Amino acid sequence: MIAREYKDMEDKIRIVLDAMGGDNAPVETVKGAVLAVKESDKIVVELSGKEDLIKTELAKYEYPKEQIKILPASEVIEMAEPPVVAIKSKKDSSIVVGMMKVRKGEADAFVSAGSTGAVLVGGQVLVGRLKGVERPPLAPLIPTVKGVSLLIDCGANVDARASHLVQFAKMGSVYMESVMGIKNPRVAIVNIGAEEEKGNALVKETMPLLKECKDINFIGSIEARNIPAGDADVIVCEAFVGNVILKLYEGVGSMLLKKVKAGLMTSLRSKIGGVLIKPALKSTMKEFDTSEYGGAPMLGLKGLVVKTHGSSKAVEIKNSILQCIQFTEQDITGKIKNKISVE
Repeated sequence: MIAREYKDMEDKIRIVLDAMGGDNAPVETVKGAVLAVKESDKIVVELSGKEDLIKTELAKYEYPKEQIKILPASEVIEMAEPPVVAIKSKKDSSIVVGMMKVRKGEADAFVSAGSTGAVLVGGQVLVGRLKGVERPPLAPLIPTVKGVSLLIDCGANVDARASHLVQFAKMGSVYMESVMGIKNPRVAIVNIGAEEEKGNALVKETMPLLKECKDINFIGSIEARNIPAGDADVIVCEAFVGNVILKLYEGVGSMLLKKVKAGLMTSLRSKIGGVLIKPALKSTMKEFDTSEYGGAPMLGLKGLVVKTHGSSKAVEIKNSILQCIQFTEQDITGKIKNKISVE
């Protein structure tokens, strides 16, 4: 692929950030946008939301003014609102206004820490699915001993069918090869054992279909305990299982960090040891911090939609914005379209 040049504003990647989405909006969302434009001159970030609130937050920072714009939106979709009703009734919400920019081709990506349901519904209804894609999945990167793996699906399709999981495997392979640079990524399906006769009805139905796929590197089943070891690059499952894995991953990581910190404070000796190992420990723990990997792209749409945690702080917002750069440069949407259309 020919490298994209960024000579002027028209060449930059245009990303809309839902400034009103999430538990810490607009304070952390605006701060995340500022951090992102300071780190990369390849992007222009449009903050969708209530103009007066956004301006108040932006006034706190020094940043390249030409890289951040305000996209006024007078309404906010709250977490507890019914997603379909909210998308239809709140036409001037930060989510709808932002997604419409992507739909019209006026933005390359949309990022939100807001209502997951509204983002999922809006992605399918407003941005739209690629032809041939049955169900767009959410696909976050998760840390492993060997780097990262892609967990697909983690929250979009609880009642998935076997054909959906096959498409997840194909889309995940495209993402890991093009964005993460992993040649011929290993694909595995989450199961309760390595034997083919194990698993629920969905896994048993999907297994032979994945084995027949010639355009993916399917290696069979993977048990949950082997995911952190990096035994597969693409972890395929339906959304219920994927969400449980993701939340447990985050919870265990947070618990271990607290336990390690507490252990280092138990005695004078441990405190001295803690000071000595602090740089190495900090670097290691950073690798297992899920916020370092940005949000979960919703694969299979006509444009890029990224959903990040509702509790996201500025760093995770920043990383969610920056991950849109390589997605756009590598034309992941186009590659998924080509992969699915050959079916």
